[in-house]
Amino acid sequence: MTERPDGELEPAAEGQDGRGRRMRNGLTLHLRGMLITGTLLLVPVALTYLVFLFIYDVVNGVLEPGIERIFAEIGREDWSFPGIGVVAAVILIYLAGVLAAGSIGVKLIRWMQRAAVRVPMIGTVYSASRQLIESFSGGKETGFQRVVMIQYPRRGYWAMGFLTSIIDSDAEGPLAVVYIPTAPLPNSGWLAVVPFDEVYDTEITPQTAMRFVFSGGIVSPKAVKMTKAPEASKTKEPLPPADTE
Repeated sequence: MTERPDGELEPAAEGQDGRGRRMRNGLTLHLRGMLITGTLLLVPVALTYLVFLFIYDVVNGVLEPGIERIFAEIGREDWSFPGIGVVAAVILIYLAGVLAAGSIGVKLIRWMQRAAVRVPMIGTVYSASRQLIESFSGGKETGFQRVVMIQYPRRGYWAMGFLTSIIDSDAEGPLAVVYIPTAPLPNSGWLAVVPFDEVYDTEITPQTAMRFVFSGGIVSPKAVKMTKAPEASKTKEPLPPADTE
C-alpha cells in the first residue's frame, strides 16, 4: 500500500483494500450461513438418534441380562448378541398383541389387570401408567387427544395445552384440567385448573401440537381457529363474595 506526499492512499491501493474487505465479509457470511444451515439439518437428526439410543439402552438393559443368564444356564452363551434385549421386546409385544386378539386372551388380560390393581404400590403405578397410555388412544374427549388454548400465565398471554381431565365443581360447574407442556421437551410442564369459560377448543391435532412443542415454536400451525368449549354452557355463575362484616 503506497502513500502520496499528502498522506492519502493511492486509488489502486484503496480499491485493493475495499476488495479485501468485501471478500472477508463475503467469506464470513458464507461460513455463518452454512453453519446455521448445517445446524438446522443435523440437530433434528441428532435428537432423533439420542431418543432412540435412550430407548435402546433402557429396553436392552432391562431384558438382556436375564436372557444372557438363561443362555448361561443352558450352556448357550454363544447365542447372545448385541441388541438381543430389543429383539426380545419386539417378540413380547407381538405375542401380547396376538394374545389380546383372542377371546381367551382378552379374559386373561382383564384378570391380570384386576390382579395387578389389587397389589399395593404396584396397583398405583400400573393404574396411572394404563390411564396415561389410554389417554393417547382415540375416542376420548380428554387425555392427549384434545388440544385447547387458555390464557396462561395471565390474561393476554395464550398457551397451548391438552385437556387431560374434567373436574366437577359445586361453585362453578365443570372445571378443565389443562396440561401445558414445556418446550422443547414435553416431559415436564404446568398443570392449570380453569373454568371452561376460559377454555377454547382448536382444530389442531395432537401431532401438530407436539411438533410445535418439540421445535420450540419453529414448526407452528399457519392459523389457529378457536371456539368456546361446549362445556362452557354448563358453567355456573360464580358465588357471591362472603360477607366479612
